[in-house]
Amino acid sequence: MINCAILTVSDKGSRGEREDKSGQTLREMLPDDSYTVVEYQIVPDEVEEIKEKLLEFCSSGLDLILTTGGTGVSPRDVTPEATRQVIEKEVPGMAEAMRMESMKITPHGMVSRAVVGLRGETLIVNLPGSPKAAKENLQVVLPAIPHTIEKIKGDPSDCAPEEQ
Repeated sequence: MINCAILTVSDKGSRGEREDKSGQTLREMLPDDSYTVVEYQIVPDEVEEIKEKLLEFCSSGLDLILTTGGTGVSPRDVTPEATRQVIEKEVPGMAEAMRMESMKITPHGMVSRAVVGLRGETLIVNLPGSPKAAKENLQVVLPAIPHTIEKIKGDPSDCAPEEQ
C-alpha cells in the first residue's frame, strides 16, 4: 500500500469560502487497492504554511504527497517555491510530462510551474488547482508513481529487463 497525503493550497478553501473539489477529485482517482489517503488538509497560499505541512507529512513516513493548487503565475501562487524549499532531489521528467500532456489540451498548460521531487523516501507531486487539470495531470504520472516509490525506498532491481 502507498500511504499518501493530499494537501490543497487555497486561500478561499482554507477560509471555508470554497469547496475543495480538486482534493476530492484526487482522492477518488487513487485506486483503493494500492493507495491509502491518511492525511488531507487545506492550507492558504503561504510559503511557510505549505512548507510546514510538507515537512510534517514527510517526517510522518508518508510515501506520497499530492498538492493541488498554487502552481500558476498569479501573485499568490507559491506552491512550487515552498516545495523547492523542502525537496532534496527534483524529478523534472514527471513535471515535464504533465506540462507536455496539458499543452495537448490547452496552451495554458505551459504556464504551470508545478514541481515534482523527493524528500527522503517521500515523493511530492504539485498538481494544478482546477479539478479537471488536477485529474489530467495526475493521470499522466500515476502509472509511474509505484515504481518511483519502490526506487526511493531502495529497490535494487534493474529498471528495465535485460535484453535477450
